[in-house]
Amino acid sequence: MLKVFLVEDEYFVRESIKNNIDWNSHGFEFCGEAGDGEVALPMIRKELPDIVITDIKMPFMDGLTLSKMIKEEHSSTEIILLTGYEEFAYAQEALNIGVARYLGKPISGNKLLEELDQLGNKIKEKKEELAIVEKYEREMEEKNLGERLGFFDSLVTGGRDTVSLMGEARKLSLDLSALCYNILLLKVWSDRHDMEEYSGTVVSMEDRLKAMAEEKHALLFDRHLEGKAFLFKADSEEQMDALLKECIERMQNMFDENRHIRFFAGIGKTVTHITEIPESFDSAGRGFAHRHLGESNKFIWGNEHNTQENEEFSLSDLNPKQMAHERVIEFLRRGDCNEVTFFVEEFIQELGASVMNSTMFRQYLTMDTYLTVVDFVENEIGASRDAIDTFDSDKSIMLNKDNAVNYLKKIIDKAITLREEKSKSRYHDVVRDAIAYIEDNYSNEDFSLNSLAAYVNFSPNHLSAVFRQQTGQPFIKYLTDYRITKAKELLRCTSKKSSEIAGLVGYKDAHYFSYAFKKTQGMTPTQYRGTAKEESK
Repeated sequence: MLKVFLVEDEYFVRESIKNNIDWNSHGFEFCGEAGDGEVALPMIRKELPDIVITDIKMPFMDGLTLSKMIKEEHSSTEIILLTGYEEFAYAQEALNIGVARYLGKPISGNKLLEELDQLGNKIKEKKEELAIVEKYEREMEEKNLGERLGFFDSLVTGGRDTVSLMGEARKLSLDLSALCYNILLLKVWSDRHDMEEYSGTVVSMEDRLKAMAEEKHALLFDRHLEGKAFLFKADSEEQMDALLKECIERMQNMFDENRHIRFFAGIGKTVTHITEIPESFDSAGRGFAHRHLGESNKFIWGNEHNTQENEEFSLSDLNPKQMAHERVIEFLRRGDCNEVTFFVEEFIQELGASVMNSTMFRQYLTMDTYLTVVDFVENEIGASRDAIDTFDSDKSIMLNKDNAVNYLKKIIDKAITLREEKSKSRYHDVVRDAIAYIEDNYSNEDFSLNSLAAYVNFSPNHLSAVFRQQTGQPFIKYLTDYRITKAKELLRCTSKKSSEIAGLVGYKDAHYFSYAFKKTQGMTPTQYRGTAKEESK
């Protein structure tokens, strides 16, 4: 149903139009009326009608002024102007505003209904075209994730000025305008699966988190295996506190509904300038690194875990429960290179504020970590221990705690780098299987990244990152290009109709197929077939 709103100051004319047309049977919903433009405007803003019928001459706010304001706010709303005046100046101004119809009064119900039907068909066509465009953009969203993630990296790394960041954000249709910012880093997985494996519940949960981010005008960035990053925006620190509290509460409720879902979140500090966002990210990252140090299912505020200096050392400071080298092993298996600094610093802090001031303890921790790393490299990666620098080759490592900490960071980082290099060969096999599955299933319209991820038993985020890394293309672009290539073969070599070919290559909607084909090839399927025939002569 298309919504129609009527603005007419003459009561009897308004009642006649409203009551003498069978709106519903013609596909219209009469959603409201008003006697002048000033009263009508807030009602129109609330109802968002598809068509506004308005008289020109009215008290308080005339029809032309109302039409102009409607078009400025909602350009897709179509307007029919009714007037007893035939002056060219009115018609000219109406055209300039973008009014769809300019009709003289009095007008019969049949005549108005005829105009409404024509206008309604035009609106439906526009909506169908818009739906096709929006569907294509949604499908291509994965293609834009790389650009968004690159922007996020530059946003949280620092070194760029506000103007350049705002400019790049506009190109990506991201709204950065706010008075306060805060970052929340989140990882979600299922305790029934490995973190990298496919889980339908996790996919559903991520969709709900995305919807919440959109509702709260937060920017959501997909960091693949590193999870999600929310950039929250507010107009004051008080508003930010309330926003974070509400969103954390909603997330907690989502997770409570699925007890087998595990999560961990690090929350940064609130900052007031775009160029300070790296500080919020660092703070969130420090909290986020705690997922490798303790229990899951927590929201950790990064600014609550600041390392404190203490030049004294006492065994009573040592927390023996935190000594387990399993934490280091777990980080070597799951951690990322950009988290090494946070992990090592927080790991040491969890042991005790002053423990690294002891030369004896530094030696013990360094040796234990070295042996843990070597064991991981040799037995889980299958690499040589020679890749890991030994601490006895550089005596300065033990001289002070900074040297020892830097050494720990260095060997852990090296082990993770080796792990990633080893994974690439395994990923090659996975992507090979994925491509074979695409070739067998591209004709299924419901084929998606999620269905492919389920087949290869990878999480969608993980598969997306691996597929892009191995092929140089996002999954959706690869699938679209493959489908269009198959369509071109059928257009060249068969006499099948475009609508039939659309179904054969995975597009049930022939209009959508034609749009996608033109978007990628610069011409319609019919034009391509004609060009191919000419070239074959």
